[in-house]
Amino acid sequence: MEIISFLEDNMLPCQWKIAGIECTGCGLQRAIIHLLKGEFTEALILYPAIYTLIIMLLFLGLHLKFNFKKGHILLKWLFIVNIIIILVSYIIKLI
Repeated sequence: MEIISFLEDNMLPCQWKIAGIECTGCGLQRAIIHLLKGEFTEALILYPAIYTLIIMLLFLGLHLKFNFKKGHILLKWLFIVNIIIILVSYIIKLI
């Protein structure tokens, strides 16, 4: 598909990786490309928080449109879960 080729050819460089250290977002662009290709396991391996981030962003969009009564509480917990997953996977990469 053209969009996948475009994304692969125009990935943003990581400024931290240039310095020799990966950042907490390294792998997100490649994970999105793997999702678009239908390679769901590869996307999870590259960026473990990819699916929880998608769920959180989808729920955020729904909450902004429909203003769920306790949606902000669920969003807060989804945010915390995402931060934990991102930090744990980052620490594991460093080890």
